[in-house]
Amino acid sequence: MDTFAAAKRSEIMRSVRSRGTAPELRVRAILRSMRISYRSCASNLPGKPDIVLPKLRKAIFVHGCFWHGHSCEAGGLPKTNRAYWKSKQARNAIRDSRNSRALRSKGWRTMVIWECEVRQRKGLESRLDRFARMRP
Repeated sequence: MDTFAAAKRSEIMRSVRSRGTAPELRVRAILRSMRISYRSCASNLPGKPDIVLPKLRKAIFVHGCFWHGHSCEAGGLPKTNRAYWKSKQARNAIRDSRNSRALRSKGWRTMVIWECEVRQRKGLESRLDRFARMRP
């Protein structure tokens, strides 16, 4: 790979935000409308969950379909440099499962919301409601 391509990829990856993304903001708005209290971006927990329900010991991860290799259309690989992106998605999936296991071992329940699921508000509301109301 030439240095221009590496520099361009590095520039693109630097511009991707890890907090305050549009899907995360939508999930937070739904939680507010349901009057469920939460905290965002808990950096003291494994994996830094996007949304935390501290009293219930529950953590929500809002994953981007492309970055975490979801099986939907948006999670597909680009046509160029497929080997790199495939291994990147695989590393992210391994890290995600390791973080979920670490949280569960500390007594937390976890939920993953995919970027593509945020568009279906009613289905997401019912999932969030079940997750928030579910007792350990």
